[in-house]
Amino acid sequence: QLQLVESGGGLVQPGGSLTLSCAADGSTFNSYGISWFRRAPGKEREGISCISRNGKFANYQDSVKGRFTISRDNANNTVYLQMNSLKPEDTAVYYCAASTSRPWCQYDNQNFWGKGTLVTVSA
Repeated sequence: QLQLVESGGGLVQPGGSLTLSCAADGSTFNSYGISWFRRAPGKEREGISCISRNGKFANYQDSVKGRFTISRDNANNTVYLQMNSLKPEDTAVYYCAASTSRPWCQYDNQNFWGKGTLVTVSA
């Protein structure tokens, strides 16, 4: 069992920046690949970024590539999502999720989910 808690959401202006955190309970945290998902109003949930267990590999969907950066600090049991150049279409509830199976950076098989944090990009 792994507990995940997102934080850092809020209201930002277009072009602004925000950093989200995903904190885990610490038990075998480095055994999990971590992904960030989001669900915008009226849309399906989509995976936007993932990172391998040791942080050596990361993936970004085209919609966020070049603007978002995922990182992890296993010593502190935390994964981050730094979001820059935010757009109104980035408005969504953002979730982090953990995978217990290979590939360690993936959007298909997630075993644990956080509750989400709301990001609103608006002028």
